[in-house]
This record gives sequence, C-alpha cells and structure tokens, in this order.
Amino acid sequence: MKVCLVGSSGGHLTHLYMLKPFWKNKERFWVTFDKEDARSILKREKTYFCYYPTNRSLKALIINTLLAWKILREEKPNIIISSGAAVAVPFFYLGKLYGTKLVYIEVFDRVDQPTVTGKLVYPIVDMFIVQWEEMKKVYGKAINLGSIF
Repeated sequence: MKVCLVGSSGGHLTHLYMLKPFWKNKERFWVTFDKEDARSILKREKTYFCYYPTNRSLKALIINTLLAWKILREEKPNIIISSGAAVAVPFFYLGKLYGTKLVYIEVFDRVDQPTVTGKLVYPIVDMFIVQWEEMKKVYGKAINLGSIF
C-alpha cells in the first residue's frame, strides 16, 4: 500500500505526523509547504513541496492542481490522507478520478463548525473522520475516532 499524506505545514502537518503508527511501515510520500517546520519534521521522508499561500487563492489552486496531477500520475498512491488545508482539495478531487481511496480528518480545533476544506471534500471522501462527537451534527456520515493528540 502506498500512502500520500497531504497538508499544509504547522498544525495540519502535525496531525498527519501523529498518525505515524499507521504510516510508519508503509510506502509513503508527503505533500506540504516548503517551510522550516516541514523540512525539519520530514527531513528523511519523500516530500513534494506545493505552492503557498493557498487560502482562497485561485493561483495556488491552479498551480497545486497541476502539481497534484503530475504527482498522482507518477506516484499512484492507494490512499490519500489529509487534515487540510486547501492544498488537499486538488489532491482529493484528482485522486477520486484516479480511483484512490480518500480519508479526511477534520482538525481538532473544530468542535462544532466545519472548515472550508472539510466542506469541499466531504461529498467525495471514502472516510471522513472527526475528533469531537458534536461534529457528527455537521458531517452526518463522519466517524468520530476521538482525539489524535
């Protein structure tokens, strides 16, 4: 199984890194921002750096969609996992076209309100995970696995 872990740096990357018991023995690659925290955490990992800032940026969406198309065609992951943010959107939609399984984890600090990324990918994911029971009122088909922390 090949895993693609995609997310912005900072807290989103930390969420994904905390899934290490799941991904540590799997072939994997990462997609994130080229920032110091990401370079430090992922120094021994196969990493692709995406364009940022991504928030509400059409330019970033176009560039990252082209990047996602290239990376997904080359890497052919079986599963894409993300906890956001915007960079996940093109990877999820193109991944869906390629038949890749999609898992989205809504971030811990969202207790009763959705994120923009969560709302955008919710209709197409194979599994949507929340970390608070209250979030199941927002995302009806979500699974609450509790806190990753």
